[in-house]
Amino acid sequence: GRTIGDRGLREFSGTLNQFDSTESIQNIVDASPGRQVSSLINRLDIMSLLQSYTVRGVFVANMELDANGEQFLNSVGNIEFVGRDRLESTYIADEKILPDRSNATFDISDVQILEYTVDAATKAIIAPIKATDLIAIEGISDQSVFAYNVRGPLGNTKINREIGRTIKDKSFHKQFPLFHNGITIVSNEASVNLSDGSINLDTFFVVNGCQSLTALYANRSSLTDDLRILTKIVSVDVQSDLSKTITRFSNNQNGVKARDFKSNNALQIRLQNEFNDIYGQDYYLEIQRGEDTKGKVATSNEQAGVLLLGFDLKEPWNSRRRYQVFDDKYNDIFARPEVNADRILMVHLIEYVIKDNVSEINNELVAKYDMTRYTILYIIRKIMEQEDWGQAVLQDPRAYVQGQLNRKAFVQVIDRLVKDIVIDLNSEIEEAGGDFDYKSKYRDKDWIENISREILTNYQKLTSRGRVLTLETEWQQAIEKINAQDTAPSTTGVGRAEVR
Repeated sequence: GRTIGDRGLREFSGTLNQFDSTESIQNIVDASPGRQVSSLINRLDIMSLLQSYTVRGVFVANMELDANGEQFLNSVGNIEFVGRDRLESTYIADEKILPDRSNATFDISDVQILEYTVDAATKAIIAPIKATDLIAIEGISDQSVFAYNVRGPLGNTKINREIGRTIKDKSFHKQFPLFHNGITIVSNEASVNLSDGSINLDTFFVVNGCQSLTALYANRSSLTDDLRILTKIVSVDVQSDLSKTITRFSNNQNGVKARDFKSNNALQIRLQNEFNDIYGQDYYLEIQRGEDTKGKVATSNEQAGVLLLGFDLKEPWNSRRRYQVFDDKYNDIFARPEVNADRILMVHLIEYVIKDNVSEINNELVAKYDMTRYTILYIIRKIMEQEDWGQAVLQDPRAYVQGQLNRKAFVQVIDRLVKDIVIDLNSEIEEAGGDFDYKSKYRDKDWIENISREILTNYQKLTSRGRVLTLETEWQQAIEKINAQDTAPSTTGVGRAEVR
């Protein structure tokens, strides 16, 4: 119920005034030589920035303004207030939104179990659990019980097919624990009741064994009481660091990729939650291999990382090294403040347009080569940087990708640009002759930069002579045309151009 008045805002305004000129900033440095504030001013070269930038203050508080605060805020023009309501309404969580878990009970009346106590808060129970009990737990069909697993079910893989065949062969049921690695469950509370021969779980998730449990569920009509799965149940806070360590180490085996271990990373969860908040009706960001994309247009965080590597980091020649996305390039790609749902959707839309046009490249092998797409993506970036419209999109793509009509107009602008680039690429490839070594060329930084400069120079000549419309003009005409055709967005999407 508390509010904030004008006192704090006045103090903040006074602080901002110390940065309104190079002279006032120099006074700060001279008055406090050797202190952190002086070092920070010098390291960031604040004084030189004043020539090109405006000082703006953002006052963040966990309460709202009172009348005095509102009055003062209206009297100054360089302070933005962010209060509790805005913080709550714009917050994007960096943790998974987990479903409530009900209890589960496993029958151990006719088997021996092993209990291992780590400390007062942590213990493990290892037991051969009936497959019929395991498939009865909630959350298998909608995959929610695997929320903490690093992967979802990977579909009709060779291993999953073999598991399915073994399940259907009832002669193997008694022997199943002998050759199956088992599954791992973390539970907030796990207890053994010897009097009725049961293990009881409260709030639990399967962190290893998604493929097996999904296969059991899919073949549940073939299960018998003889088929048991060696199950390790760890009683630990499911959201604790130890639980995450258990998840990581129990999945640290062949077939698990670096990407899998980032599926529970706060950056990835925040991006997925933001995607759901903004584009949840149409698009889905897949951060876990095999997860249910709910029938939406999906893009994986791995592909998004490759696109950002070529587009933002401007390293299309490294796009073939996909492993870097979740390895040494991870923070450079994802841990930047400008990387959000809007930016990922923007590069996704650009890639879609490129895919739709590469067939126009005369050399069929070049057209099918993935690195060709990433080179075109890089050229698009270089062209966008040269125009005000492109710079605006790069700085904040929100106004160009949010809303179906805006997306359709954006796609049309990029479509024309890609078509022009393809024409230039055809000319370059034809000049190279029949022995054009496209694989080595598209991995060659110098070659890509040279051809990008040539195409950019040609584009600038055409726009300056009025033979090609600027991106800004293309955008305005696309918006006008779309509005004239249909001012009401269709609930079924806008067709091919909107990347359904």
